[in-house]
Amino acid sequence: MESNNNWTTIIKPKTGWFDINLKELLQYKDLIIMFVKRDFKTLYKQTILGPLWIIINPLLTTIMFTIVFGNIANISTDGMPQILFYMLGTTVWTYFSTCLTKTSATFTGNAAIFGKVYFPRLVTPISIVVSGLINFAVQFVMFLGFMIYYYIIGATVCPNIYILMTPLLLVQLALLSLGFGVIISSLTTKYRDLAILVTFGVQLWMYATPVVYPASQIDGTLKTLMMLNPVSPIIEFFRYAFLGSGSIPWNFLGISIATTVVVLFIGVILFSRVEKTFMDTV
Repeated sequence: MESNNNWTTIIKPKTGWFDINLKELLQYKDLIIMFVKRDFKTLYKQTILGPLWIIINPLLTTIMFTIVFGNIANISTDGMPQILFYMLGTTVWTYFSTCLTKTSATFTGNAAIFGKVYFPRLVTPISIVVSGLINFAVQFVMFLGFMIYYYIIGATVCPNIYILMTPLLLVQLALLSLGFGVIISSLTTKYRDLAILVTFGVQLWMYATPVVYPASQIDGTLKTLMMLNPVSPIIEFFRYAFLGSGSIPWNFLGISIATTVVVLFIGVILFSRVEKTFMDTV
């Protein structure tokens, strides 16, 4: 019988609360890339317009928001062009909500794969967050094109130095959606009702976030509660950095970052515990 020393990899059971091997995740970076390609291909397979839907979806949503909230409801956009105001909010929110919704189905949606082959299970939700960045990048480039156009024609658009914070805000948004997503995915292995409530809950969450209205329109305790929503300061920061709209909520951004760290930590611990026994319940 050959000694264990002849094996390049030894898979052992995990028993601790925090059994995430970051080095192992890096070793499976090729698998993450493969999952990203898979998600992209399956999403637009057998569609007529294909990847063009990446642009069409936020554009139609922006137009709808402009008509309903901007023209009919006459909600203020702090003097910003309505198209830019709604498009930026929609682009940022769509990335967060899409990653959250998809990662929340990690265990139930990949049970067939998880039951047949070993790989770090956290690879799957990470690949979802990364693939979402591709869609975000395309939509954000479209927004930048509109922003440049409005800037050239003399609209009130005031991009500033805080644009340089964009990568950090994106990382925070990705980690926040990953944290909430893996928490929900861990709980849905036993409580399937959560899977039904996720979509509805995300829609309600959007209206508790300044996506279709500026934070300046809310006052008092209600505004404080809204800004405690960890996504709200991020969207407000984006709008201030690229449009000069509103102000930077530094105090609430700090709370948002702390919330992100806590949520991600709890999510990783739950995920680590559930992945050991989820095949018995899924």
